[in-house]
Amino acid sequence: MSADRATSFGSEAENYEAGRPEYPFEAVAWMLERMPQGARRIADVGAGTGKLTRVIRQAPDAEVVAVDPDPEMLAALRRSVPGIPTFQGSAEHMPVPDASLDAVTLGQAWHWVDPLAASVELGRVVRTGGVLGLIWNIRDERVEWVRRLTDIMHSSPAENMVNGPESEGPRIAEPFGEVETQRWEWNRAMTRAQLHRMALSRSYLITAPVEERTEIIRHMDALFDELGLEGEGTIDLPYVTHVFRAVRG
Repeated sequence: MSADRATSFGSEAENYEAGRPEYPFEAVAWMLERMPQGARRIADVGAGTGKLTRVIRQAPDAEVVAVDPDPEMLAALRRSVPGIPTFQGSAEHMPVPDASLDAVTLGQAWHWVDPLAASVELGRVVRTGGVLGLIWNIRDERVEWVRRLTDIMHSSPAENMVNGPESEGPRIAEPFGEVETQRWEWNRAMTRAQLHRMALSRSYLITAPVEERTEIIRHMDALFDELGLEGEGTIDLPYVTHVFRAVRG
């Protein structure tokens, strides 16, 4: 998996914040509900611009910190979610002490990590009985125009891991136990401009040559023309939120 793609998002932080969807609160609540009673220390890893961080912060008494390898993304997070402590780091290299957390979450991020090394390192910082939660918003390609959109933009590592034809889901290793999973289906109304910003926040387009990026945008516009999507008009983009959780033994 390309390291350039994994660390490319900072240059498009504004498009990431504008174009990527939020996470359903119910899905995030389910991801964290197996935390021990009274637990509240949570690290959002690969936090990006804070899409997941801001939902976690809604939990009662939550003490949330954000961790990301990209300082540009952390700067965007501090603007979008003021008051959250931020640290540069990754799932494989956490900047926190042993057994100092009740939960670690990763939104749209586990497909960029080494699952074995990350499981060991997160097992170091999560106390016994704590939770590792993984969540992805994936476009629902059972809808024909959405499938065509993905063909134009190219699939992502996340889509292949979570929803690919041969996918077995994310790999989580010891000291975490059995992986539980749930999914939520919902729609997000989007304008043509928002769809373009979503596409421009994707690692494939960020790292593509200018000529290829221009061609992708041209094909997207042809699809939107066919759908009659103009100006401030919107179309419902269907999503499936896939959630996984595992308790540290």
